[in-house]
Amino acid sequence: MTDHVVIPEEYGGARADAGLAGILGVSRSVAASLLADGHVLNRGKALGKSAKLVTGDTLEVTVPERRDPLEVVEEAVEGLNILLDDDDFVVVDKPVGVAAHPSPGWVGPTVVGGLAAAGYRISTSGAPERAGIVHRLDVGTSGVMVVAKSERAYTALKRAFKERTVDKVYHAVVQGLPDPLTGTIDAPIGRHPGHDWRFAVIEDGRPSVTHYEVLEAFGKASLVEVHLETGRTHQIRVHFSALRHPCAGDLTYGADPRLAATLGLTRQWLHARQLAFDHPVTGERVTVSSEYPQDLAYALEVLESGQA
Repeated sequence: MTDHVVIPEEYGGARADAGLAGILGVSRSVAASLLADGHVLNRGKALGKSAKLVTGDTLEVTVPERRDPLEVVEEAVEGLNILLDDDDFVVVDKPVGVAAHPSPGWVGPTVVGGLAAAGYRISTSGAPERAGIVHRLDVGTSGVMVVAKSERAYTALKRAFKERTVDKVYHAVVQGLPDPLTGTIDAPIGRHPGHDWRFAVIEDGRPSVTHYEVLEAFGKASLVEVHLETGRTHQIRVHFSALRHPCAGDLTYGADPRLAATLGLTRQWLHARQLAFDHPVTGERVTVSSEYPQDLAYALEVLESGQA
């Protein structure tokens, strides 16, 4: 959209970014971005942000259209493999760096968009950007995830996750050796009081229960199997960080960057290994597993070789 803006007398002599902000009713940073990107012309030439405005001049201001952050963008997602395709649901192997659905602040690929690009028509229940989504995996977590294709599956699977009849099994490599080797972490989780994007074990948090078992110990780190009783955001990462055994590579929650570098990790070693649930129509138990992706498999090989 392009507008022609005449500089009123009160803004004559003002810096372009400050004056344009006042004229357009936007923040100074937005005005500066428009200027920096060449979207403000004066007599056909781009106006610099530190230029002085002249009363009576006519500026040609083009405001680029911005995509709705909740719009589902249909685009092929590399590594989004189909593990099980049923009439009522589809189970995918979500790669790292892919969100479950669109959200404010996220401009990358999504499971919803990837399925749409692949020709899948999923349930329309729920908010449009979350159509078919009955549970989520973090952007930085890979592994098995189920998406509802039919309305009946959406209803049944949402209820199953809410009633905790779904078995969610994760594998994680955590620093050190948890003691005891098999245990339960029962600690409430809520927003970190000092960091909006992080979570922490806090007294008035939501009830959160994690069951774990050490599968293999490597000295500097251990491979653990995790069964989630609840499904809080960052639950596994927060709980093991609270035990002082953060997931390897998880720098957000206190992991050692030196070990991450040795293992070639650019994200936390955490993988949704298996999902088991009752079929939404037949009631038969469905179990689907996902293999480790290349980066996690490599890190495990380094640990097994004793090179870490």
